[in-house]
Amino acid sequence: MQDVLSMLERCELCPRRCGADRAAGERGFCGAAGKVRIAHYGPHHGEEPPISGRLGSGTIFFSFCNLRCIFCQNYQISHDGMGEEISIEELTDLFFNLEGRGCHNINLVSPTPYTAHIAVAIRAARERGLKIPIVHNTNAYENVEALKLLDGLIDIYLPDFKYADPQVAEKLSGVPVSLSYPDSAREAILEMKRQVGDLIVKRGVAKRGLIMRHLVLPGGLAGSQEVFGWAAKNLGTGTFISLMSQYYPVHRAHTVDLLARKIRQEEYDEVVDYLVSEGFDNVFIQELESAPLFVPDFDKTEPFK
Repeated sequence: MQDVLSMLERCELCPRRCGADRAAGERGFCGAAGKVRIAHYGPHHGEEPPISGRLGSGTIFFSFCNLRCIFCQNYQISHDGMGEEISIEELTDLFFNLEGRGCHNINLVSPTPYTAHIAVAIRAARERGLKIPIVHNTNAYENVEALKLLDGLIDIYLPDFKYADPQVAEKLSGVPVSLSYPDSAREAILEMKRQVGDLIVKRGVAKRGLIMRHLVLPGGLAGSQEVFGWAAKNLGTGTFISLMSQYYPVHRAHTVDLLARKIRQEEYDEVVDYLVSEGFDNVFIQELESAPLFVPDFDKTEPFK
């Protein structure tokens, strides 16, 4: 598995295929270089019920991201790169730290730039006896070839299918239309489903499978009905869906008129009604009043130590 790190010499881990020699210290489009960089880790109780469970999800927030969302709630780490570098061995040790604290799973948040490192770390952790599931918590802008490195290593995939329209993805997340966000996301999510199947929950805690997230945006910018129309046909209406209402105008959201406000109740309810009409059986919903609660400030959280 150590050979997978050679992929960093000409990085094509995500659909941007920027070709940076990260092994030599060059930074990719995402901002990441040759070492893992994380901003925060610890138990988290704000994920979907079967992910958080009673004791929390063992989150590890990775620094940098291959998207440039103008409304990113985590921009301090995803854009600015706040965090500290650690070795793969230290990353593996963190898995055991979180397992020892009683977390139900290891939740890898924004892992895409570090797919190769993560594959090595998970393999080492399993050989050392790690028991709890691994969650791949991603923006869904993934390469299928990179995801195949994780086949058999990831237990739960948690992709956020953000947009149905490549032009919206370009305007809001900086993905050129020629590198189509929705096309890549669809291919990636199908590969995730192939690897782990539908979600399996035991005693209220997720053990294996796929949960597809989607954040409802003001004015229908996300193309929610198109996203779920595709999901119904290609993933099945038994797929677990997390319909997020937590959009909040932060970072540079004010540069787009529609994004300068929170979503309205009727906008969210319209998507809920569509999911019902399509026959989706397993949907997690949020109260709109919870939106500000999901906006983290990483200057005020416990950093990696």
